[in-house]
Amino acid sequence: MTTQADHQMSNLTIDQVLTRGVEQILPSKAGLAKLMKQQKIRLYLGIDPTGAFLHLGHSVPLRKLQQFAELGHEVILLIGNGTVKIGDPTGRDTSRPVLTDQEIEANFQNWKKQASKILDFDQIEIRHNGDWLDKMMLTDFIKLMAKTTVQQLFERDMFQQRLKKNLPIHGHEILYPMLQGYDSVAMDVDLEIGGTDQTFNMMMGRTLQKTYHNKEKWVLTTPLIEGTDGRKMSKSFNNYVALTTPAQEMYGKLMSLKDELILKYFRVLTDVPQAQITAMQQAMKQGENPMRFKKQLAKTITSQYHDAQAANQAEQYFEKTVQNQEFGQAQICKVEEQQNNIVEMLKKGPIKRSKSALRRLAKQGAITVYFKDGQSQKITDPYQVLETDQVDKIKVGKRGFYQVITQSKK
Repeated sequence: MTTQADHQMSNLTIDQVLTRGVEQILPSKAGLAKLMKQQKIRLYLGIDPTGAFLHLGHSVPLRKLQQFAELGHEVILLIGNGTVKIGDPTGRDTSRPVLTDQEIEANFQNWKKQASKILDFDQIEIRHNGDWLDKMMLTDFIKLMAKTTVQQLFERDMFQQRLKKNLPIHGHEILYPMLQGYDSVAMDVDLEIGGTDQTFNMMMGRTLQKTYHNKEKWVLTTPLIEGTDGRKMSKSFNNYVALTTPAQEMYGKLMSLKDELILKYFRVLTDVPQAQITAMQQAMKQGENPMRFKKQLAKTITSQYHDAQAANQAEQYFEKTVQNQEFGQAQICKVEEQQNNIVEMLKKGPIKRSKSALRRLAKQGAITVYFKDGQSQKITDPYQVLETDQVDKIKVGKRGFYQVITQSKK
């Protein structure tokens, strides 16, 4: 099976892996980079298979894990079949439901099938923390508890929130960070990867690794990405893109992405070179329509999870059924072959807005010009001069569509 490992950034470097798609490295990036240059490190990403549904937000730490595998390090994917029976606090002020062994295994098999779009499991070792947590004796557990304090455990943000709201904190939830932290000790790792929401638990592992083995352990956090509407990516908000979404639907969902998230999605979810992303940023600052780059993003991500042919077909479908449909009822705007600014061009047509209103819309970035060569540009300067015979269509606001007809001067 072809995975994203086959499409990773060519000639990956340590600096790239420790910089792009990384929120924070504790205690320091420099120290971890030095160790990676000296030896192959052992690292892991832990998952608790409480559900069988993966979206682009889940892909961020998975992509990072695969990059370390590409560099030749010893990479472990840890299945939390031991900790999941306890339940990490969800952040919704309630305790997470406990799963049976059968549910855990069924969830993981489904999870693995989806994750194989990103991970090359020939390069990654799969382990289960139930192998050591389930065998832990009472005396071992008490010794583990003695390595930390209740005050340290209560420092976790969500526990503080519950205390302020006078909501219950169950005993097994307090124990979870210690048990997850013990995974680092049991596997004797140098590094743990996880989302920023797991920082507290991962730092507990750093503390315990130092206590048990007198060994440094690094923590690398990956950013949480917003959904297409700018809110937290969530199934309840319907603003997510599942890894198994069909190509046409995946492309369409990505085209609904807020413009301000285009660059972040490129940085965190793709392997497009940073130099190209910087060029996109500069182009948009200079007034180029984000639509062009959003289409490139949608095509790139759709290709990653399907293939180039499916991505091309999805793009063609979108252009035919969405973009062209928008202009299906466009009003005609007849202009002469000459240079003109956008306001003067629009006033030649049936638009009822005043010139001052059109200028305000332009300054707000609410006017987009589509050229006959297939390019487009968001107009922010109402006095920008355009060659009218090169303009095909104009979109004003969300619902104003105009087809430009150029006619010779009389």
